Amino acid sequence: MTPLNDDQLEQIRDERREQIKKAALKVFSRRGLIGAKMSMIAREANISQGLSYRYYRSKDELFIELVKDAMKETAEAFASVGKMQGSPSEKIKELTKKMLDPNNRYSFMLIQQVQTSDEIPDKAKEIVQQYPILSLIEQMIPLFKKGQEIGEFCNGDPAELLMLYFSVVSGLMLLPNGIEENNQVLNVDFLMRLLRE
Repeated sequence: MTPLNDDQLEQIRDERREQIKKAALKVFSRRGLIGAKMSMIAREANISQGLSYRYYRSKDELFIELVKDAMKETAEAFASVGKMQGSPSEKIKELTKKMLDPNNRYSFMLIQQVQTSDEIPDKAKEIVQQYPILSLIEQMIPLFKKGQEIGEFCNGDPAELLMLYFSVVSGLMLLPNGIEENNQVLNVDFLMRLLRE
C-alpha cells in the first residue's frame, strides 16, 4: 500500500474534524455544554474517545469552535439578504427557508445556549458579542420598511414587525426533531402570510 502524502493526510484530518464537529453540534444542542461528554460526542461521531482528543483537547475547546462557526454562518446569512435578487418578501422568504433548514437548527440552538446559560466559557460569550445578534437583525429594518411601502408587509412599526418575525422563526427552530422537517414549506408560507396581514 502506498503511503499517504501530506495533502491526503491533511484532507483526512479535515474530514475527521468535520465529523467530530457535526456530532458535537448535535450532542451540545440536545444536552447543553454541562450535560455533554466527550464520550457521547465520540459515540455520535462513530469514533473512539481517544481519537476525539487527538483533534480537540476538551469539550470546551470544541464548543468554542462550534460557536465561532455558528456566528460566522449567521453573520453571512444576514449579509447575504442584501445581495439577494427579488422583492423584500422574496428575500425574507429565502432567508426564512435558510433559517428553518434542519441543518441550521443545531447551530441556532447552540447560540441560544450561549445567550442563556451561565455555564458557558467566557470565550464563547466573547465570540457571540463580536457578532451582536440584535444589530444583525436591525440591519434588516430598511428591507421591512421597503416591503411595507410597496404593500408586501403589513403596516406598523417595522422594528416591531421584524422582532415578531424573528420570534416566530426562533420558535419554529426550537420545535422537536421531525416537525420542522415535514412542515418547513408550510411554515415558511404561513409565516409570509402573517407578515402581509
